[in-house]
Amino acid sequence: MKICFVSLGCDKNLVDSEEMLGLLAAKGYTFTDDETEADAIIINTCCFINDAKEESVQTILEMAEYKNAGSCKALLVTGCMAQRYRQEILDELPEVDAVLGTTAWGDIVPALEKALRGERSLKVDSFETERGSAAKQSDNEPAVKENGEAAKRVLTTGGYYACLKIAEGCDKHCTYCIIPKLRGPYCSVPMEDLIAQAESLAAQGVKELILVAQETTVYGVDLYGHKCLHLLLEALCRIEGLRWIRILYCYPEEIYDELIDVMAREPKICHYLDLPIQHASDAVLKRMGRRTTRADLTAMIEKLRERIPDIVLRTTLIAGFPGETQEQHEETMDFIDLMEFDRLGVFTYSQEEDTPAAAMPDQVEEETKERWRDELMALQQEIAFEHAEQMIGRTVTAMVEGELMEEDAFSDSFAAHTYVARTYGDAPNVDGLLFINTDETLMSGDFAQVKITGAKEYDLIGVIADEFTE
Repeated sequence: MKICFVSLGCDKNLVDSEEMLGLLAAKGYTFTDDETEADAIIINTCCFINDAKEESVQTILEMAEYKNAGSCKALLVTGCMAQRYRQEILDELPEVDAVLGTTAWGDIVPALEKALRGERSLKVDSFETERGSAAKQSDNEPAVKENGEAAKRVLTTGGYYACLKIAEGCDKHCTYCIIPKLRGPYCSVPMEDLIAQAESLAAQGVKELILVAQETTVYGVDLYGHKCLHLLLEALCRIEGLRWIRILYCYPEEIYDELIDVMAREPKICHYLDLPIQHASDAVLKRMGRRTTRADLTAMIEKLRERIPDIVLRTTLIAGFPGETQEQHEETMDFIDLMEFDRLGVFTYSQEEDTPAAAMPDQVEEETKERWRDELMALQQEIAFEHAEQMIGRTVTAMVEGELMEEDAFSDSFAAHTYVARTYGDAPNVDGLLFINTDETLMSGDFAQVKITGAKEYDLIGVIADEFTE
């Protein structure tokens, strides 16, 4: 029986999708990318902001057509939209056979079996109370066991990098964010479980491990009474086969000295941090419910760059938060100009129902939000392009992701091959790429020393340095 699995949204969602694929594979199900061939379709949805919500709705409606007119016998909806709009989905979309919330992915097999028997099902935990539901996030543990062993995740990233979700949920309650209502309070995964998962991934050939959560920096506080990310990193660095360990989603106010120390000391840990600051005006940060100030942000960035001089910093911003003024927007522009982040993304504010910010006065017009976003991105483009030009002449370590099969602006007509790669400063799918022109034959997952010979916008171009690969 063939299943078409559609995964939407963030990399935390992707981990859930890969876990579900592993459970299904362990029961003998096979997979197809062709909806017309599928006996069942599963959609792991996202609804973090309005654009993600619209994409999820559209995907569900498109897949429902195959249930009506194709060979598809079962349609299942999981993830954040299932969590948020479970009853609406069941009431308004009779084609949907099962709705599984964010903590119910471990029940994917029985839910599918019920759907194939013609039974509809719903499993969604409620996060109405703060800590009362935290234990529910571990309800999936028995479901992922097969003969005493965890079912093996089916990796969808190409096999050479994988995400490790170290915690679920969030306790920050920023005024614009719906995540605590979708994924519950912060709940760290026990360290021994994470080490076992990482060892399994390394045994499957994973060389880059990317730590993700709604917030990684407070890992362990709920389980062990103090921040333990540095201890987890030390343990992960001892796993044979792992070459790079990358950390995403670090709230700047929660970064601590032991974490910086282990990053500076351990060669496997990429000198890269993703710290979403969202804004640089103290007034806007306060309305957002953020627990930091411009002065705090400046001090932390300077500290990171002093302790780890080659660190690459990525951040995200929200343009057009309710009540934001032109002056406050210019404060952020000034901050970005001064800080010169290596990587930066900007989202226009999305007015999400059931969040405090949605009811705030002085909502900013869409045209203004888009103009401010474009101005921020234009400024960052100048910074990023200049940083890329400064890389010319340097030699870097890069991980090969695949070969470019047709000539384009990155190809050298005198080279036999052009490979796509990434440096330690580039997270997959969000940052730039390094294109390697060479006569050597490289394989996906290889690491190579590359001399940078050119830059094109956000991307770099290079050649193999002294024929070194490993």
